[in-house]
Amino acid sequence: MVENRPLARALTHFALIMGVFFLCFPVWMAVVASTHPADALSRAPIPLWFGNQAWENYSTVLSGGIAAAGGVPVGQMLWNSAIMALAVSFGKIAISLLSAFAVVYFRFPLRMVFFWMIFITLMLPVEVRILPTYDVMVNLQLLNTWGGLIVPLVASATATFLFRQFFLTIPDELVEAARIDRAGPMRFFWDILLPLSRTNIAAIFIILFIFGWNQYLWPLIITTDESLYTVVMGIRRMMNAGEALPVWNLIMATAVLAMLPPVMVVLAMQRLFVKGLVESEK
Repeated sequence: MVENRPLARALTHFALIMGVFFLCFPVWMAVVASTHPADALSRAPIPLWFGNQAWENYSTVLSGGIAAAGGVPVGQMLWNSAIMALAVSFGKIAISLLSAFAVVYFRFPLRMVFFWMIFITLMLPVEVRILPTYDVMVNLQLLNTWGGLIVPLVASATATFLFRQFFLTIPDELVEAARIDRAGPMRFFWDILLPLSRTNIAAIFIILFIFGWNQYLWPLIITTDESLYTVVMGIRRMMNAGEALPVWNLIMATAVLAMLPPVMVVLAMQRLFVKGLVESEK
């Protein structure tokens, strides 16, 4: 029997509400700041409610371009970020699925050695190996190209490990049934493993999409072409206004627009995301 403790319940709810407040207040301030003129944010007190400049601010950043961001429209930078995030997500998932499939279902020499070599790369993210990776991109003439932006971020030891662990839970009876039906390895992969991996793919897709969307250091190094700027690069350049004051209303409008795609992906796939993380019976 669960005891009814009103004081403990009230304290628990208060702590949760305060936690939500501290998490959401910066987002609220960003949305509010994006609806005010620039001078309203440079003097005290800072407004806590919406202004009347929302349409002007958002239309400026989406179409007009901002001098501090190289004059590149934010709409174009959002498109670049979306291409990069989707390409990184689908590339990582495709390579990880095939890698995990090979490690689990094929018996070849040094199979586990190759798996642990993949797993060890978790300790070597792009930020650690950025100099040799940049040198490889230079030698391949991939500077200021989509290939240079995407290819170094495609390999994923985390996704390979998660898919391998899931494939190990697939009953051997399914493998035997596929063999009896004369299904080849790729037929077994497409018709059995992929449908069973749907929730896992959704969960990993959300994580990888946010990972690709928030990339800053690698795009900053690999590209100097303004047509390839991502929205995170654009926000950073707007904040580095030199001697001029940052245009905070436009910066906050850009930040709000940059938050929308990841939030929409999470909301659209949250059921599959939760199932992929906690569901034990597939």
